[in-house]
Amino acid sequence: MFCAAKPPGSVSPARRQIKEVKETKITINCVTFPLPGESPEQQLLKPNEWSYCDYFWNDKKDPQGTTSVAGFEVLLQKQLKGKQMQKEMAEFIHERIKIEEEYAKNLSKLSLNPLAAQEEGTLGEAWTQLKKSLHDEAEVHLKFSSKLHTEVEKPLLTFRCDNFKKDLKKYDHHIADLRKQLASRYTSVEKARKALADRQKDLEVKTQQLEIKLSNKTEEDIKKARRKSTQAGDDLMRCVDLYNQTQCKWFEEMVTTSMELEKLEVERIEWIQQHLRQYTTLRHETDMFNQSMVEPVDQLLQNVDPAKDRELWVRENNTGDVRPVDMDI
Repeated sequence: MFCAAKPPGSVSPARRQIKEVKETKITINCVTFPLPGESPEQQLLKPNEWSYCDYFWNDKKDPQGTTSVAGFEVLLQKQLKGKQMQKEMAEFIHERIKIEEEYAKNLSKLSLNPLAAQEEGTLGEAWTQLKKSLHDEAEVHLKFSSKLHTEVEKPLLTFRCDNFKKDLKKYDHHIADLRKQLASRYTSVEKARKALADRQKDLEVKTQQLEIKLSNKTEEDIKKARRKSTQAGDDLMRCVDLYNQTQCKWFEEMVTTSMELEKLEVERIEWIQQHLRQYTTLRHETDMFNQSMVEPVDQLLQNVDPAKDRELWVRENNTGDVRPVDMDI
C-alpha cells in the first residue's frame, strides 16, 4: 500500500536513512515524490483507464509560470468548465428553437398568401395542396421547437442546478485543508532537521575541542550534547512520521475524491449524450413528418393532366362550339 506512515514514537530507520531519502526522493511544494530512476517504477492505480486518480498528483504551473495550481484544482476546474459547456449547449439549443419558431411563423404566413389562388384544374388542386402543406409543415416545426425545449434545452439547463457548486467547494476546502496540514507538517520536519544539524554540529565542535585541549569541556558536557543530539534525532523521526501520516491521509482523500469527480464527469457526458441523441431523434421525426406533408403534393403533381385541365377550363369558359361557315350570296 502507498501509505506506510508510523505512529509517533514508533521505531523508525528514518535517522539512518536520511542521506538515502535525500538521494532517492524529492519534495515539491511539501509533497514527497520519488526521483526518476531512483525507485521501483510505480504501478498505476487503474491501469489503461486514464483515471483521474493516477494523473493529477503534481502541481501545475499557470500559463504565466508565476504560481502553481494544485492537481486537484485542475480537476475542479474541469467540473466547472463542464457545467459552463452544458449551459452554453442549452443556449445553443435555445437559439435553434427561436429559429424553428420564426421559420414556422413565416411558413404559416406564407401558406395564407393569395398568390396564384385562381389557378384551376388539376394544377390548381396541386397548388392548393402545396400551400396547405406549408401550414402543416409550420405546425410540425412548432411541435419540434416545443419538444426541443422540454426534452433537450430544459434538461441541459436543470442538470445539477442544486448545490453543485457548493459540493465542489466542499471538495475543494477538504483537500485544501489537508494540503495545508501537510505543509505545516513539512515545515516542522525542516525545523527538526535543522535543529538536528545544529545539535550534531555542536557535538562535533565540543568533541574536537576536548580532543585538542582547546577548552575545558568535560566528558559530562559531551554527554549532554550527545543527549541533545539524540533527542533532536528522535524529534525529527517523530516529525517525519507525522508528516507521512498526514501525506497518507491526503493521498487517500485525493484518490477517493478524484474518483468521485471522475464519476460526476462520466454522468455529465452521458446525460448530454442522451439528450443530444434526443435532439437527433426529434430531428428525424420532423423530417419524416415533413416528408409526409410533401407526399400528397407530390401525388397531385403526378396527376396533373394538361388535357384534363384544358377540358375543364373549356367546359366552364367556352363561348360556343359552332364554328363559322361561308356566307351565302
